[in-house]
Amino acid sequence: MKRIVLMALRSIFFLPYYLLRIYQLGNTQKYDRETRYAFLHRVTPIVNKRGRVKILCYGVDKLPKESGYIIFPNHQGLFDALAFLETHERPFVTVMKKEVTSNFFLKRIILMLQAEVIDREDIRQSMHVIMNMTRRVKEGENFIVFAEGTRSRKGNEIGDFKGGTFKSAMNARCPIVPAALIDSYKSFDTNSIRKLTVQLHYLEPLYYEDYKDMKSTEIAELVALRIQNTIKEFDKKN
Repeated sequence: MKRIVLMALRSIFFLPYYLLRIYQLGNTQKYDRETRYAFLHRVTPIVNKRGRVKILCYGVDKLPKESGYIIFPNHQGLFDALAFLETHERPFVTVMKKEVTSNFFLKRIILMLQAEVIDREDIRQSMHVIMNMTRRVKEGENFIVFAEGTRSRKGNEIGDFKGGTFKSAMNARCPIVPAALIDSYKSFDTNSIRKLTVQLHYLEPLYYEDYKDMKSTEIAELVALRIQNTIKEFDKKN
């Protein structure tokens, strides 16, 4: 958490503007999706740099040419979203837990991105979110979904990927993009403010023809395996 404080202190003269702009851009009637996302995409690299975090991104060229896909990364911590906001040029939508809506700042980000909020204790509401995601992906929006459900808290080890989280992709018959985050947990989940390099790897997508005969649990296992293999390759090099 010390790094969050560092980011705030080194941005102290810009914070009023950032907060005001985030509040304004929450007005989805006035600002379109591209305008809202462009602000976050522009500001995030500046804030990351002030927090002494460098993002090494690989595989952007592997992203589908057309929008309307879902990215499934491993989940290491609060910094994960900032890695995607810096490296992903096209607007995306996130799925957030109901619990985060009590945070004023995150609530404004939810409005800006038009994120889907899921209550994991409410099956009917969860099904409604899946249906919304399916519709929105078909309409050309991109999503990021953390299939582990919560951060792993095991560093670069990944947890179990839940098969149910892939239902919306299957229903939309859209491309599934695995993504591997490496060392993202060191940003906010440790007390260090040393210079840090976080890696983000966009992996080869799975298109509908690749997974149409698979069960959701099988897709989850395959995506998790590709991510874990990428992380292992990194470990061998270091």
